[in-house]
Amino acid sequence: MKIFKFSSALLIGAISLSSCATIFTGTSDSITFNSQPEGAKVYEAGIEKCTTPCTYKVSRSLSQKTIEMKKDGYENKIFTLDSKFNSVSILNLFGILGWGIDAATGSLKKYDTKVYNIDLEQKK
Repeated sequence: MKIFKFSSALLIGAISLSSCATIFTGTSDSITFNSQPEGAKVYEAGIEKCTTPCTYKVSRSLSQKTIEMKKDGYENKIFTLDSKFNSVSILNLFGILGWGIDAATGSLKKYDTKVYNIDLEQKK
């Protein structure tokens, strides 16, 4: 009887932990963008998100995110956000459903760098 209760508790625990990364870490990260000089516009996928200095929530996805900074009189700066594997997703164990949910929401990875300091060069 004790083995049955333990097995049941283990099974319920494993099911409840499916899609752990999505539940525990969410589907976006707050990232801060600074520029020298200040006042550069920050674009993601061609859409203006904020003006430096600023922080905004960047949604996670399996594809890399490219950011562009623009300021009149300065060269545009394009860079890719650094990401790494989100170790919380390991709690999915062998639950294929949990891995699938985390993959679909982008929670299998998280953004590694939370603050970007970008020096803009004047146009010549």
